[in-house]
Amino acid sequence: MISQVPADGPVERPPDGQAHWPVRSGVVPPLADGFSTRPESAPRLGAALVPGTAVVLVPGRGGGAGTRDWLGSCGKTQLAAFFAESLWRSREVDLLVWVPATSRASVLAGYAEAAEAALGTDPSADAEAVAGGFVSWLGETRRRWLVVLDDLSGPADLTGLWPAGPAGQVLITATSPAVLPAEHRALVLPVGAFSSREALSYLMGRLTADPDQRLGAIDLVEDLGCEPMALAQASGVIATSSLSCRDYQGYFTARRDQLATTAGSKPPAAAVSWLFSVEQADRLAAGGAAQPVLALAALMDGHGMPATVFSSPAAGAYLAADSTSAAAARERAWSTLPILERTALLALDRAASPPTVRISPVIQAAIRAVMPDAMHDRAVRAAADALVEVWPADEPPWLGAMFRSCTASLKQHAGNLLLADGCHPLLMRAGQSLRQARLAGPAVEYWRELAAASEAILGPGHLDTKMIDERLADAYLAAGRAAEAVAWFQRVLADRVRALGPDHPGTVAARRDLGHALMAGGQSAEAVTVLNGAVGDYDRVLGPDHPDTLSAREELAAAYRAAGRVSDAIPLYRRTLNDRERVQGARHPDTLATRQRLADTYLADGRLKDAISHYKKVLADRERILGPDHLDTIAARGNLGSAYHSAGKMASAVQLYEHTCDSYQRVLGSDHPDTLARCANLASAYYSVGRLTDALTLLRDTVSRCERVLPPGDPLTVAVRESLTNLAGS
Repeated sequence: MISQVPADGPVERPPDGQAHWPVRSGVVPPLADGFSTRPESAPRLGAALVPGTAVVLVPGRGGGAGTRDWLGSCGKTQLAAFFAESLWRSREVDLLVWVPATSRASVLAGYAEAAEAALGTDPSADAEAVAGGFVSWLGETRRRWLVVLDDLSGPADLTGLWPAGPAGQVLITATSPAVLPAEHRALVLPVGAFSSREALSYLMGRLTADPDQRLGAIDLVEDLGCEPMALAQASGVIATSSLSCRDYQGYFTARRDQLATTAGSKPPAAAVSWLFSVEQADRLAAGGAAQPVLALAALMDGHGMPATVFSSPAAGAYLAADSTSAAAARERAWSTLPILERTALLALDRAASPPTVRISPVIQAAIRAVMPDAMHDRAVRAAADALVEVWPADEPPWLGAMFRSCTASLKQHAGNLLLADGCHPLLMRAGQSLRQARLAGPAVEYWRELAAASEAILGPGHLDTKMIDERLADAYLAAGRAAEAVAWFQRVLADRVRALGPDHPGTVAARRDLGHALMAGGQSAEAVTVLNGAVGDYDRVLGPDHPDTLSAREELAAAYRAAGRVSDAIPLYRRTLNDRERVQGARHPDTLATRQRLADTYLADGRLKDAISHYKKVLADRERILGPDHLDTIAARGNLGSAYHSAGKMASAVQLYEHTCDSYQRVLGSDHPDTLARCANLASAYYSVGRLTDALTLLRDTVSRCERVLPPGDPLTVAVRESLTNLAGS
């Protein structure tokens, strides 16, 4: 026999399930002004990074104690960006994936975004599962791919997520080879300073407006030790001033000697040059805005922060002096960013939407080290307020990841400030974003850590602590950790009963949430008991016709069905359907959804005539309300076909299956998982009516498509291959 794929439920998919190759995912940082390919000092990536290999770029030399790793700012990311864009422009890769790898959540989000772009995966699926499937696909595909993991922070972030495959190349930037997982092998290539010739060429190329400024360039290059960051900062200061290279060298030598006397050793060149850049930016920026703007930038993720933060109302209030309006201060902050870019303190990507600010983590650490406590605390609060103000409700994956990374960085440097007067809204928004991105595992860790911190700082009875506890319970449930979710929902319910009383709507909602968690954990009998109480509470507190009462009643019906008490579920579904038709109308989306659940329950109980009757009504209503090509309408058509199939009405089943397959192919594309699943159902129907040749042909084509577009071991591929094996052997 050929197995039948379960009937459709409501589906929400991208309108186009087909990838348009070649595909790129993630935001590749733009090349800096004056970027050098470094023909003498950079590793030959083209020769080292061939298909099937992984290469790691690390600093060529590390700083000593107290140097704050200044020598590690060697241009690794810029070289990686140049290499990636070169491969893309020459069409040597079919898939380019750029992933900020500063945390496991960032890696998961980057992989999930790439999987959606390349494979058309369901954007609502759990990111961990999608990422795992994407890694499996990378290992099997024949398409040429490059995955860049920028600034990998630790081996745990790649557990189960190491990209490898004969057609692929992996390029990693990191501060040390120690961040690599021990079980994976990669070629480590150090990136050091410029050669003398490269350094001189770079400096001369940056000083073209006034040739006289180049006087003393050779000696300055030598004093700067050919350090890329120091050269960028020195050339930025010289180009925005009347200084020559010789003038700058004199100031530089004097300041370095002064710092060496204090520290007891000669500091790296960049540890000196950044001070001159800040001083020059102060001279160029109106109203002394340079240092406050840098203070904000030093607290967020240097790999990328939305420039809109600096023009937000919160930033304006932070920068406003007694005689300056907040609006004027916002304009001043925005105009300061290009000045900080010209003095090589940060980079501004104007082509991104929104524009993006990047700043070296080394410079960030140096700024934080000299920031007065009062400025630090004001900047933390301003940055938190600004991120909340500009964080969009509808966030593209890469932008959501950027905001979450900025929040994580700010949280790290804020101490307890964001919980001192209650939980700052930014912390709640970041957790919500993790849920939106389907990052279930990272969300659990985030809320668990925040719950512990809130309980320690605000106390277990604080309203914000209780709210965070609810979010943690939700996160456990979303992550499939039902037992832990039940325990936390029980705690939430007990708190609500204690604080609000048993009949408060919030308490009733908590009881329903507990019932939902019990259902998810397979404790159907316990769920029936809890949800029965919740329905009675809703009836008494909100009334029998309230939407929340109707929804709770449906959850109770679902619990009855899960507990095997179908005879109790059906009357409850019928009552709820009648009430929804009366209160909300026959064509309301909730009414249609209830009718479908009733039809599903009739089908499960073997009452095929009743099931078909309601499936036909759902299909007719959806066609009339949503149109014939809406995905919910197509799903309803497939459900009716499945009911006819179960009833043995094969002519009607085949006709509906064919219509469903054609619709999915037209709307989602022939390689979309939903299309493939419906093709398997059609093949099953062909087999049932004796059309063995049609069934065999369709199954072979479906298996081929599944193996090409789905990750290895995907359950759909396994089921369809098994069906083909059964048919071929019959």
